Amino acid sequence: MENTALLIIDVQNDYFPGGKMTLEGAEKAGRNAKDILNYFRKNNLPVVHIMHISANEGATFFLPDTPGMEISSWVSPKSDEKVIVKHFPNSFRETDLRQYLQLKKIKNLVITGMMTDVCVESTTRAAFDFGFTNTIIGDATATRDRELNGQVIKAAEVQRSFLAGISALGNLYARIVSTNDFLHGK
Repeated sequence: MENTALLIIDVQNDYFPGGKMTLEGAEKAGRNAKDILNYFRKNNLPVVHIMHISANEGATFFLPDTPGMEISSWVSPKSDEKVIVKHFPNSFRETDLRQYLQLKKIKNLVITGMMTDVCVESTTRAAFDFGFTNTIIGDATATRDRELNGQVIKAAEVQRSFLAGISALGNLYARIVSTNDFLHGK
């Protein structure tokens, strides 16, 4: 785990039941992200919390100064953990994430968060482009049903497809593991 940091992307209240953009499996993903976070804390490894605040006109969730934009109590940051605010899906875009990771000499990222097919995916691909080796904790991510040409694609299918795509070609962008496998060194 040398030179490794945990990224927790957008595990915020609006994604949980009662929020403005509830995701399928958000609670399970939140519990698993909490287990991964506890592992990093126990082992004194760096943790970075990513928090999306909507800045675009017409946004309906993660609105500034609302309870929905707050990081979920499942993974509340401690005072010594880095919190990065972003306004785009890619956590590196117009933030100091890359500089912070370089300063800490991080080469490997363990990634959890929401939504799998938007912010997790775009951040992971960007991290690869910047030279990081990535592991996504697949069951510590979540998404929702999508629509394409009038057909609904169920969240579980979106989840599997995006994780399969990002791990294609021999785990090119990221290796995908479960919470249990990660915690047990598999």
